[in-house]
Amino acid sequence: MPNIRDSLRDFNPWWRDAFTIEFKEREIYQKIQKYIPLPQIIAFTGIRRIGKTTLLFKIVEDAIKNGFNPQNIVYFSFDEYPSVDIKKIINEYEELMSKNIRKDKYLFLLDEVQKLANWEAQVKVIYDLFKNIKIFLSGSESLFVRKGARESLAGRLFEFQVEPLSFKEFLLFQEVNLAPIELYEKDLLGLFNDFILTMGFPELVGIKEKEIIKKYVRESIIEKVIYRDFQNLFKVREIATIESLVNIFMEDPGQVVQLSDLANDLHISRHTLSAYLTYLEESFLVRKLYNFSSNRRKIERKLKKYYPSLISVDLLFKEDNFSQSRVFEWLLINQLKPEFFWRDPYKNEVDMVLGKDKIVPVEIKFGRIKIKGMFTFLKKFKLTRGLIITPEKEDVQRVEGKIINIVPAYKFLLKPEKYLEG
Repeated sequence: MPNIRDSLRDFNPWWRDAFTIEFKEREIYQKIQKYIPLPQIIAFTGIRRIGKTTLLFKIVEDAIKNGFNPQNIVYFSFDEYPSVDIKKIINEYEELMSKNIRKDKYLFLLDEVQKLANWEAQVKVIYDLFKNIKIFLSGSESLFVRKGARESLAGRLFEFQVEPLSFKEFLLFQEVNLAPIELYEKDLLGLFNDFILTMGFPELVGIKEKEIIKKYVRESIIEKVIYRDFQNLFKVREIATIESLVNIFMEDPGQVVQLSDLANDLHISRHTLSAYLTYLEESFLVRKLYNFSSNRRKIERKLKKYYPSLISVDLLFKEDNFSQSRVFEWLLINQLKPEFFWRDPYKNEVDMVLGKDKIVPVEIKFGRIKIKGMFTFLKKFKLTRGLIITPEKEDVQRVEGKIINIVPAYKFLLKPEKYLEG
């Protein structure tokens, strides 16, 4: 294990020198600004390599610019220190910097804190004893997978999930401002296709080579989550089975999962499969959609679809329409983050159902546009408006008093409120 004091020196370059980072604007950073002055802990969660550490360093940079003493800002990553207590780190910091943390104000930024056993109890003690310390946390799995973690920090913490890049953020990363949209439709379509290749990961912006993307996804994300995080946090022994399950979803996104059938295919029990699926959700590797019902008590018992956070790179680069349509659907599901799809016993289907107070059915169509499923949904739930998202086509169809807007994905992702609220 590396020496804690040496790591503190390496982790905190602002103690010695001026500190700046290269930061591309993220929507979540604006969202958290009003929470920073409050006493509560701020926690970032999200899949590996999505930008949580960069957000922590941006907080450091801004604090220093606003006059905060840089030697009172402590960053520490637990990625290589799963057995070191927070109190030990504080003691090492006090000795190294000749500090007494009971005096003056401090920022503590604890990265990959979920690695630390009993982290929530340790953080709670620091929060309760030292009102002069503002705490920021990050975790590559949900920080609240351990029973009781949320309850122990109730009222003390605000959690924010760091999502993959949105198309708007991607354009900021590319430093392009293509407005008005109507003037740059061909440019935006080309950039949207480049955006798909990033899978929403900031470090993949500008990279188009298949082998580089494949190596990045495998080594920087999948292997670290499955072979390190899963074993440490969930104590899973059958790691090969977890990897097989992830590969199934990455190669065939949007599966309707029948637990018994899939468990038989993997040669595991239904109970074990259910637990593994929960672990994948907690690790942000899959997203679960429920079959929509107007009766919320029936939702849990109905069919479920699973979409991976990452897609097979081989599938990503295939040029046939079938493969491209699956990638297109996968991307939009991950961008819009729906809770529901809809399918009836007659196999009429809608890809996602958005909204809570105002329900909006959304279909994703890569090729020929059919409205039968959409029209059936609108009639069944007594709605008048639906939305179909396409790669390029734009139109409005009116059928028996129902209005179906057809809009290109790049336009919708830049101004979703225009189509969802109109």
